[in-house]
Amino acid sequence: MNIKGVDRRLAGAAAFLLALGLFAVLAFRYDATRSNPVQPAQAISTLSVTSTADQGPGSLREALFVAAAADARTTIVVQVDRVDIATPLPPLASPHGIEIVAGPESRAEIDAQALTSGPVFDVNGPNSSIEGLTIRNCPAAAVLLRASRFRMAATTIESCDVGVDVAANAADMVLEQNQFARNRVGVRIAASIPNALVSGNRFSGHLDAGVWAVHSEPDLREGATIVRDNEFGGDRIGIVAGNLSMRVEENRFLDIRETAIHLIGEGLAVRANRITGSAAMGIVAENARGVAIEQNELDRLSAYGIMVRGGASMLVRANLIHNCAYGIAFVLGDGGNPSTAVDNSIVAPRYRGIDVIGESPILRRNSVVQAGNAPLHVEDFERPDGSVAKADPFRDGNSFDEGDVAVVANDSNSSPAAARPSPPLAP
Repeated sequence: MNIKGVDRRLAGAAAFLLALGLFAVLAFRYDATRSNPVQPAQAISTLSVTSTADQGPGSLREALFVAAAADARTTIVVQVDRVDIATPLPPLASPHGIEIVAGPESRAEIDAQALTSGPVFDVNGPNSSIEGLTIRNCPAAAVLLRASRFRMAATTIESCDVGVDVAANAADMVLEQNQFARNRVGVRIAASIPNALVSGNRFSGHLDAGVWAVHSEPDLREGATIVRDNEFGGDRIGIVAGNLSMRVEENRFLDIRETAIHLIGEGLAVRANRITGSAAMGIVAENARGVAIEQNELDRLSAYGIMVRGGASMLVRANLIHNCAYGIAFVLGDGGNPSTAVDNSIVAPRYRGIDVIGESPILRRNSVVQAGNAPLHVEDFERPDGSVAKADPFRDGNSFDEGDVAVVANDSNSSPAAARPSPPLAP
C-alpha cells in the first residue's frame, strides 16, 4: 500500500469539508443580513427638528414617530423658533425614553391654538423629559403625564387650560425651574404620586389655581408629593390640596386674590411657607383631619391668617401672623377630636387675634399683642335648626394683651363674613 498516496487523499478530503463548512456559514450570515438589515447598533439616538411645519421631513411630528420606534433612548432637539401644531402629536411612548430639548439658539415655541382637543404632549412611556420649551395656547393640557420617571425643567407653559396634568398612574416625577403663567390650572394632580417633586417653579396669574391636587377620598400612599420652594403671584388660589400625601413647604405667595393655600381632607402638611400681600385668606383648612400647619409666616392679609373650619385633630403650631385683619379662627370643629393651637405669635391684628366660633380647641402658649379689637373672641354658634354649638376652648399658658381674659360674644353678626368660606372651585 502507498502510505503517502492515502495521506494525500485524506488531506484533500479534509480541505474540501472545511471549505464546505465555511461556505455554509457565509451563506447563513448573508441570509440573516438580508432578513434583518437594521442592526441594534445602528439605533438612532439624536434627532433634530428643523421644520416649523406640523408634519413632513424635519418636523416635530416625524421626530416623535421615529423616536417611538427606536431601540434606545432618543433625544429630539428643537432647532427652530416656532412650531405650529394643527392636530394631536404622537405620544411619547418609547420604553427607552424620549428627551425633547430646545436647541442652543432657538426659542423652541410650540403653539397649539389650532388644536381643538387633547394634550400637546401625551407622555405615556417611562424615562421621558422636556427641557427648555415654551408651550402656549393649549385647549386642554400642555403635558398629560401617565407614566413613571418624568422630568420637566426650564420650560414655560402659558395660556393653556392645564399646564401639566398628572394622572393617577404616574410616579417619580420632577417639575423644576419652570414658568406657569395665565393658565386655568398650572399643575393638576389626580392622586398621591409616589416620589413626586414640584420645586423651584414660578406660578402667576392662574384663573383657578397654581396647583390643584385633590382626590375625592383619602389616598395616603407612601412617598408623598412635595411642593417646595415655588413662587406664586397673582393667582386666584395658590394651592388647593386634599386627601393626598402631600407636603407644602417653603413656598412664597404674593398678592393671591382669594386664598393662598386651601386644604381639604387628610394627608397634608403645610410648613415654613411665606404668605404676604392682599389675599383675602392665608391658609384655610376645611373639613380637614390630622393636618399640620406649622412655622408659616403670614402678613398683610385682608382677612384671616389661618382658618380651621370643620376640622378634627388639627395642629396649628409655631406660626407667625402679623399685620393681618384677623389672626387664627377655629369654626365648628369636631368636639370629640379637638384641634390644637400651640406656640403661635399673632402681632398687630387689625381686629381680633384668635376667633373661636362654635368649637372647643386647645389653646396653649399662644401670644397675641397689639390687637385692634380683642386678643381672643369666643362665640357660640346657633345652627339653622335652632340647636347651639358651644364654644369652650381649653386655655393654658397663653399671653394676651388684656390679661388672658377672653372676650365672649354671642351676637351672630359679630363674626365677619370671611369666617364662612365657600367650598373651593371644581377642578
